[in-house]
Amino acid sequence: MFGYYVKLAFKSIKKNPLLSFLMVFAIALGIGASMTTITVNYLMSANPIPDKSEQLFYVQVDSWDPHNAFNDESGDPPNQLTWTDANNLFDAQKAVKQVLMAKSGGIVVPEDKNINPFEVQIRLSTADFFPMFDTPFLFGSGWDMAVDSKLEQVVVLTKKINDKIFGGENSVGRNITLAGQNFKVVGVLDSWEPVPKFYDVNNGAFDEVEDVFVPFKLKETLELPSWGNVNCWKSPDSEGFKAFLRSECINFQMWVQLDNQEQQSDYLMFLDNYVSEQKSLGRFPRPMNNKVSDVMTWMENQQVVEDDAKMMMWMSFMFLIVCLLNTVGLLLAKFIGKSSEIGLRRAIGASKGQVFQQHIIESATIGLLGGIAGLLLALLGLKGIESLYGDFVKNLISLDFTMAATGLLIALLSSVLAGLYPTWRACNIQPATQLKSQ
Repeated sequence: MFGYYVKLAFKSIKKNPLLSFLMVFAIALGIGASMTTITVNYLMSANPIPDKSEQLFYVQVDSWDPHNAFNDESGDPPNQLTWTDANNLFDAQKAVKQVLMAKSGGIVVPEDKNINPFEVQIRLSTADFFPMFDTPFLFGSGWDMAVDSKLEQVVVLTKKINDKIFGGENSVGRNITLAGQNFKVVGVLDSWEPVPKFYDVNNGAFDEVEDVFVPFKLKETLELPSWGNVNCWKSPDSEGFKAFLRSECINFQMWVQLDNQEQQSDYLMFLDNYVSEQKSLGRFPRPMNNKVSDVMTWMENQQVVEDDAKMMMWMSFMFLIVCLLNTVGLLLAKFIGKSSEIGLRRAIGASKGQVFQQHIIESATIGLLGGIAGLLLALLGLKGIESLYGDFVKNLISLDFTMAATGLLIALLSSVLAGLYPTWRACNIQPATQLKSQ
């Protein structure tokens, strides 16, 4: 009977195309608006590394101004580390794996004279970056920990930069000129775009991955510039690059891998001991306030999903409800208009249950058509967001299978709910009254 009722539904839709179009269009508008905002929120809050997100922790210690908290509202410690603390914590090697990071930049001068020099973003990092974050490699690999201590000038390229400089060939073992220095290529990343870019939400949670990766401690040796957010609660003691590094300015990030609760407790104890030691040296004037936050907690703490985006999502749901209320009215008008047909069906033996099934299936069919049209509107909406905000949101405009299925499910459930009252009214039409009026 299901197939028969679907056939009847399409006949009914064709019989009154204008009214059917208005219902499909109303549902499509609601689904299009809601799925646009749901998709953006879904991608913004997605788990970027689900297999390891509960083992990776962001490190914070409170080295800030004794008179003013870094964050007055939450009381959280600074969201980055000083050069001194970053190196001290890293050199202690108290975690399973640990990585120091910072953002920098420089000019690449290709060997091919046909390619003009161009600026790249540099991700300064230590060797554990690649195994900790499961980065895929097209050629070669990352460097080992010995390279970090020996200050060897090696580089890992992204696929985009390797394509630009070397035409996509295996460039491992070749050299590039970066920031005026000669670097040896040891690896080329395959396509890798974590969304959000969880490892450095301080400098753009939805920015592209940096172009090249360079050993962290070369920052001091080569005096590489500081890009991204830099915050200071007091000025460096003197002028110059090294004075800045040894100041209380924060510009560096640290992640550690802690595989179980015991390791987490031990690491927090280590941080407390470290801060106590620094207090004895005249640093860390604020009360003890150390934190390690796993990936999802850290993104929530840093409000990766903005309140405005959440508000827009709830407003779009309200708009969907308004569209459904309009659909209820249109369905009611359509089903009441079929009173004589329903009365005749009842008179020749159709039960209320059969009439109910027929019209609920018709409502669901209208909902699915509206859902399909709504997904097309959602794609247009996402493209509109991309054209409005540009590269900032380019990783947030893909409508994947999960979101498409969600949109169709919402449309189906919404249309069924919208059809309940009109269908109930249709089931209660008295056959005798309709037959007398004919």
